[in-house]
Amino acid sequence: MTTMVKGELLIGGEARYGAGEAFKAFDPTLGTEIAPDFAGANLDDVRIACGLAAAAFDEYRATSLEDRAAFLEAIAENLERDADELLARAGVETGLPPARLKGELGRTTGQLRLFARVVREGAYLDVRIDHALPERTPPRSDIRLIHQPLGPVVVFGASNFPLAFSAAGGDTASALAAGCPVIVKAHPAHPGTSEIAGRAVMRAVAERGLPAGVFALLFDKGIEIGAALTADPRVAAVGFTGSRRGGEALMAIAAKRPRPIPVYAEMSSVNPVLLLPGALAERGEAIGKAFAGALSLGSGQFCTNPGLILAIGEADDFVAGARAAISEIAPTTMLTPGIHAAYRAGVSALNDHARVSCVVQGAEGEGLQGQVHLFTATSADLRADPRLVEEVFGASGLLVRCQDADDMAALLEDLEGQLTASVHAAPSDYPLARTLMPRLEKLAGRILFNGFGTGVEVCDAMVHGGPYPATGDGRSTSVGALAIARFLRPVSYQDVPAELLPTALREDNPEGVARRIDGVQTAVIR
Repeated sequence: MTTMVKGELLIGGEARYGAGEAFKAFDPTLGTEIAPDFAGANLDDVRIACGLAAAAFDEYRATSLEDRAAFLEAIAENLERDADELLARAGVETGLPPARLKGELGRTTGQLRLFARVVREGAYLDVRIDHALPERTPPRSDIRLIHQPLGPVVVFGASNFPLAFSAAGGDTASALAAGCPVIVKAHPAHPGTSEIAGRAVMRAVAERGLPAGVFALLFDKGIEIGAALTADPRVAAVGFTGSRRGGEALMAIAAKRPRPIPVYAEMSSVNPVLLLPGALAERGEAIGKAFAGALSLGSGQFCTNPGLILAIGEADDFVAGARAAISEIAPTTMLTPGIHAAYRAGVSALNDHARVSCVVQGAEGEGLQGQVHLFTATSADLRADPRLVEEVFGASGLLVRCQDADDMAALLEDLEGQLTASVHAAPSDYPLARTLMPRLEKLAGRILFNGFGTGVEVCDAMVHGGPYPATGDGRSTSVGALAIARFLRPVSYQDVPAELLPTALREDNPEGVARRIDGVQTAVIR
């Protein structure tokens, strides 16, 4: 299909075939395998990649802010040069339409350039300087703080974003920006796409004269290699986007290590949507139609998919709008046979549930195409069987009718942590919305009004995270400028001679980062 896809591992700046179990990529649209064979990694490959990453760490972490920013920009430029082959291969391996993939490539290069800007600014270092106060009783030493990179990071590619959450995606970009070498465990759903993106990163490593161990890409059809990478003592952190079962398994491995490490796992979320009375009365039908579009976007294969709707009352206009829109939505191809089978099992269980009714289902598809579903139940049904709010990954939504505002608030208290929570409100609903906000702030990483959470902007203020089990650590985000903080730790220097300090802590500070000095924020203009 493409000259850049050879099925090779990328380790130490070289491409080579692995000795592990080989496998082929899969075309979900045609239902056929795609050449070539991908050479799976074995445990020796894990040891070599981790060893090279550890050996590269000290030199890479010492690169200047400008050099590191230029490296990230070089990756983005290489991806753009390879765009034709990258998008073509991604389309075959995922079944996603060209417009979606082109937009995702733009997001991928955009977040690399965002982190280049973040690195150049240097504010992420959070430099703090408290000068010595020898005349004070007791005297104060000279104390200076800066954030340092953790060490080699393992990144697991996600099934549903072959570019933005994959080999050169957000976790890779933020870890490299922090000064951490990266070992990517490619997702078997799009290995060729990952290889092309990985080669773009590897070329940038060479072009910028960086140690070859700064980046590696490993393939594996199963779970052995991912487990071994997480357990390797040279790995300092893990970035993961995927299922709750997969994320919890990696968290368990990391916790049992002699030296436990953080696993930043983005896992399960049903992203509740609150429909308040005034909004339902004013525009219930329009909200229903918009919901149908958000529910079915990308066959519902988004971690921010609106899978749970809480409404006060019957919400008849909303149901009518959703029913009309869903009945016209054509089925679309899902990413993998496994995801398709799990989705069918999930909607089958809801269809068979005694307390659940199907409001509408979209046109039935063929092969791996997913059929849109909207189900309904009451708040009493949900309390009787809390499993009804478990995530069904795909275009399936559950409308829960609440008796009143207190009933809705009580349901919110019972929900697990979420990535997003959306509120549809008219001005007349604002007093009620104000009472619900504290619950939403405890529940979700991102709160939206009069919209749906499926669009995740890559910017400074974005949070793509949330309390467990939406993520393994609700204090972080996997999207946006703050994602760099996951791969840093604060270090204080007390009475350390100036010539031994990191550059940004020195008085002359040639890199010109902003600093907090004796409690006052300052900025150095370069």
